[in-house]
Amino acid sequence: MSASLPHSLYRSDQVRDGERKIAADLGVEMYNLMELAGRAVFETIKDRWPDAESILVCCGSGNNGGDGYVIARLALEANMSVTLWSVTDPSSVSGDALKAQQKFVVAGGLIGQGAFPDSDYDLIVDALFGTGLSRDLSGAHLLAVNAINAINCPKIAVDLPSGLDADTGHIWGEAVIADCTVSFVGLKQGLFTGKARDHCGDILYDGLGIGEEFAAHIPASSTLLTLSHAKTLEPQRQNSAHKGHAGRVICIGGQKGMGGAIILSGQATLRSGAGLVAVLTDESHIPAVLARQPELMTHWWLEGDGIEALDETLRWADVIAIGPGLGQSEWAKKLFDAAVACGSPMVVDADALNLLACFPMRRDNWILTPHPGEAANLLSTHVTEIERDRFSAVKELHKRYGGVVVLKGAGTIVYDGSTLQIIDAGNPGMASGGMGDVLTGVIAGCVAQMSSLSESANFGAYLHSYAADIAAQDGERGLIASDLLPLLGNNIKTESR
Repeated sequence: MSASLPHSLYRSDQVRDGERKIAADLGVEMYNLMELAGRAVFETIKDRWPDAESILVCCGSGNNGGDGYVIARLALEANMSVTLWSVTDPSSVSGDALKAQQKFVVAGGLIGQGAFPDSDYDLIVDALFGTGLSRDLSGAHLLAVNAINAINCPKIAVDLPSGLDADTGHIWGEAVIADCTVSFVGLKQGLFTGKARDHCGDILYDGLGIGEEFAAHIPASSTLLTLSHAKTLEPQRQNSAHKGHAGRVICIGGQKGMGGAIILSGQATLRSGAGLVAVLTDESHIPAVLARQPELMTHWWLEGDGIEALDETLRWADVIAIGPGLGQSEWAKKLFDAAVACGSPMVVDADALNLLACFPMRRDNWILTPHPGEAANLLSTHVTEIERDRFSAVKELHKRYGGVVVLKGAGTIVYDGSTLQIIDAGNPGMASGGMGDVLTGVIAGCVAQMSSLSESANFGAYLHSYAADIAAQDGERGLIASDLLPLLGNNIKTESR
């Protein structure tokens, strides 16, 4: 993903209405924007696939199709072999798209329709749908998307892959799997989270000459947390700092037989910079904790020890991280209740989230880190509904439970009640056991060092994915959670990694 992408993201209605307003204010004809969009895609084709000679341009009847006609005309003028296929009756095209169609025909272009032109091409241009899709694909459109995906050649999507919801990242049945997507004027937030990550390929941006004015006047619906922005959040230490200045964290979890999760959390808390870290777990895990990481302090609690002893242990901490390997036993419930009662800032994950779903409450000074399954449990719904609209899900989680919510997954979303941030880092190799436990510790370590829960959640989530990207440089297969640990202390570097 390009580090030069703008930070601001938008809903499709904001871009649609905003670009018309800004263009009118600047005296720019909408057709001129269509020409610029088509040229931006064509220049990308020449840059990325300079040897491409034969291209298939698939057009719809809207303005996205109009962009396709511009691209096809430019390709003809460059003496490329161009096949243009319209998924709908070409006579249904109107407005600026019709003007683009007519220019293509005048340039000698032919418009195909009917059966999909299944042949060998060096490149396919997807200009079927724009941002207005709001239902599952069917009929000729569904057949077209499946046919495009079946052809073994590179694909470039105009503005967004057809079949993808620009606002949510939801896939309407099927969607084009692009190698590259060129988005215009305002980046659509749905490009960066959930299933969209499987379909967009590399995302490029062109403001078409009005992007800066658009961003200055249209408020973003969400923000992309990129490398350069994450660098500004990184906690700094004074030369006179000592361990007490970096906070004290206690990590709670690991019922009998599940000690690995809380060990990983404790290690990640240390590695992300907390000054003092203790682990409160089942007594049977203490030798493993000390053998694995002697810098971790250890505690255990038996129900017979009484709540007063537990409260005293918890009062030591500035921050509590709870959940990894915790279980949902009576022991776990009492630990959870005591942690909540002590009032310290908390990072809540895993089984602590499942306990929260059973005993709902709302508070401001915690960070919740659910994956989609845990989010579905917290909202009494299904994972498919969470993934259908991850933006709405994270907002509803905050509404019910408060604090800051980190909805994990491809394109992790962080929401603090006012600002939506999408983490622009991470890779598929992170789909392995223990990654969430490490994230819990990273965020807890950030809370210990930073004054803002929101910034702690954002930086912690970015640092976690950033470390995973470094660890996966030689391959994602076999990436494990502990591979991240020695990288968590690395400073964020804004140069290419």
